[in-house]
Amino acid sequence: QVHLVESGGGLVQTGGSLRLSCTTSRYILDLSVMAWYRQAPGKQREMVARLTVGETTMYADSVKGRFTISRDNQKNTLYLQMNTLKPEDTAVYYCATDRYGLNRWEDWGQGTQVTVSS
Repeated sequence: QVHLVESGGGLVQTGGSLRLSCTTSRYILDLSVMAWYRQAPGKQREMVARLTVGETTMYADSVKGRFTISRDNQKNTLYLQMNTLKPEDTAVYYCATDRYGLNRWEDWGQGTQVTVSS
C-alpha cells in the first residue's frame, strides 16, 4: 500500500491561487500514474488532472489553462497549482495512485478541503 498525505487546501477568494501537495510513502517514480480528484457536495468524484511517470499530463476541461500538475522526484511529492480559482472549484481534493497504469486507483489520500468564496 502507498500512503498519501495531502496538504495545502484552504479558503481563497475568486481569482485567487492555491497549491496542493501530496507526499507519497513510496518513491514517486515507481508509481505509473498519479492524479488529483475532487468531490463537491452532492456530486460524484471527478478526475481533475493526472501525470504519468513519463511526464504525460491530462486535465479536465473545466480546469485546463488554470491548473497545473507536477511533481518533485526528490521530495516524492505531487503538486497541483490552482490559479484563477472559481467558486465551482470548491471541493475536497484527493491525491490518488494508479501504481501499474491499469486504470485501477488503488491508493487515496485523506483529502484536503478547497473553498473558493465569491
